[in-house]
Amino acid sequence: MADTPRVNGSYWLQTAPGGTYPALEDDLDVDVAVIGGGIAGLSTAWELARAGRSVAVLEAGRIAAGVTGHTTAKFTALHGLVYDKLRRTRGPEGARLYARSQSEAVERAAGIVAELGIDCDWERRSAYTYACDAGRVDELRAEAAAAREAGLPASFVTETGLPFPVAGAVEVTGQAQFHPRKYLLALTDDLVRRGGRVFEHTTVHGLDEGEPCRVSTGTGATVTARDVVVATHYPVFDRALLFTRLSPRRELVVAGTVEADRDPGGMYITPDEGTRSVRTAPHGTDGTRRLLVITGEHFTPGTGDTRARFEKLSAWAGEHFPGVELTHAWATQDNDPTDTVPLVGPLHPGARHTYVATGFGGWGMSGGVMAGRLLTALITGEPCAWSELYDPRRLRTTVREAPQFLMTQAKVAGHFVGDRLRPAPPVDALSPGEGAVVRVDGRRVAVYRDDDGALHAVSARCTHLGCLVDFNAAERAWECPCHGSRFDTDGKVIQGPATRPLERRDI
Repeated sequence: MADTPRVNGSYWLQTAPGGTYPALEDDLDVDVAVIGGGIAGLSTAWELARAGRSVAVLEAGRIAAGVTGHTTAKFTALHGLVYDKLRRTRGPEGARLYARSQSEAVERAAGIVAELGIDCDWERRSAYTYACDAGRVDELRAEAAAAREAGLPASFVTETGLPFPVAGAVEVTGQAQFHPRKYLLALTDDLVRRGGRVFEHTTVHGLDEGEPCRVSTGTGATVTARDVVVATHYPVFDRALLFTRLSPRRELVVAGTVEADRDPGGMYITPDEGTRSVRTAPHGTDGTRRLLVITGEHFTPGTGDTRARFEKLSAWAGEHFPGVELTHAWATQDNDPTDTVPLVGPLHPGARHTYVATGFGGWGMSGGVMAGRLLTALITGEPCAWSELYDPRRLRTTVREAPQFLMTQAKVAGHFVGDRLRPAPPVDALSPGEGAVVRVDGRRVAVYRDDDGALHAVSARCTHLGCLVDFNAAERAWECPCHGSRFDTDGKVIQGPATRPLERRDI
C-alpha cells in the first residue's frame, strides 16, 4: 500500500510557475472579450488573434491554474465509452462529427507545439478504455466498433501495457499526452506577441449583451467588445440556465515516480471502481524514472469524506503499481452535460454576440482546443461542420435524454432541502483543521477551526443560488453540492459559478 501524500497541489503548477499578468485597471475596447483563462478560453483567444481580431482575456485567478492546471492532461479523441452511445442518440453522422472534431483538435495542438517550438513534454501514446470485469467485454467490443465506424483508428484488444490483466480494452492509436501548463504559458506568450491582452485577478461581475457588449469587472473597469466568449468552465451567467444541464464532478489525483521500465506505455481509463485513470509523464533529466499520474474516486463536490477517498486511491496505486513513491495529491473538477456532448456556441437562443464553452465532461484538453476553433469560426463567419452538434441551443437531444436531466435536478433539489434538515454539530466539537455547518442564532454558519485553534465563520449559503456548502477536510475548502462552487476557509471564491464570496459571520 502506498502512503497517501499530503494534498500539496498540482504537479503541473509546481513545475511551471510562469509569470504574471496585471489586473484590468482601465476601460478597454476590443473586438472580442474572452472570460476565462483555461485551455478553452486561451485557445479561443489565440485562434481569434491569429484570425486578426483584437482580444482581451479576463481571468479571475491566474491563467491555466484552475481546472486546466489540475487536469491529467490526456489529449485524445477516445472519451471513455461515448461512441456507441452517440451512434444511438446522435446517429452515425453525429458520432463521426464528434470523432472528427476531437481528432482534429489533437492534431491542431500537435501542429501548434511544432509551429511555436513548445517544450511541453508532448508524447504520442495510444489511449485505452479498459475493464477488468469480463461482463463488460461486449460493451467494449461495441464501443470499439462504434469508434472505428466513426473514423478513429480503434480496435478491441485483450493485452495492454498495464501491470495487471484486463478482460478487454478499446485501443485508439496516435493520441497524445503533455504538460498542460507549459503548453498554455507558451500559447499565451504567442497570443500577447500577436497583440492579445491578458488580465489576471480580474473577476467579471456583469454582462450587457448590447451592440457592442459591455463586460463589467470587480476592479471597476469595463471592457467593450463586439463579441464575448464565456469560457469559465462552469458559466458564471445564469441567463441561459445552462446550470440545469450540467452536473459537477470532482476527482482526486495522486502522483509519484516509478522506474522508467515500468511505464505502462499508454493512457488508460476504466469506468469501474469509481473511475481509474492512469498515465505517465517525463520526470527528471536522466530518463530513469517516470511520473505516474492516477485519477479516480469521482464524487459530487461537498459530499462524503474526501480524506478517505484519497486513502482509497493511494491504496489502489500501491496495489497495482507496487513500489510507487507517491509525492503529490490534488483534485480536479469537471462538468458533465446531461446529453453527453459539450455545449459550445451561442450563449442562449437570443444571443447574437455572446458565446459559451462548457460541459467537457472530463475531456477538456481536446474539447478546449475544439471549442477554440469552433467559436472562432462562429465569430468570424466561417463554416464549421460540427457547429450544430455542439450548439447549446439544441433541444431534441435534451428532451431525448430527459431522465438524466430530471435526475440532475432532483439531486440539486434534494441538497437544497435536505441539507437544511441535517443535524448541526456544536462549534466546540471542531478540532484544528476541521470545519462544519453549525447553527448560530437560528442561522446556518460555516465554521472552520484552523491549526492554531482560531475560528473562521462565514455564511453557509452559496452565493450562486443559495444551496448550503459543506466542508472538504482534505483540501480545506467549502464546496456547494448543487453546482460545484468552491470557497476557501475565509469565504473567497476558488471556483465558480459563484462570483461573490461567502459573507463573513461573527460568532
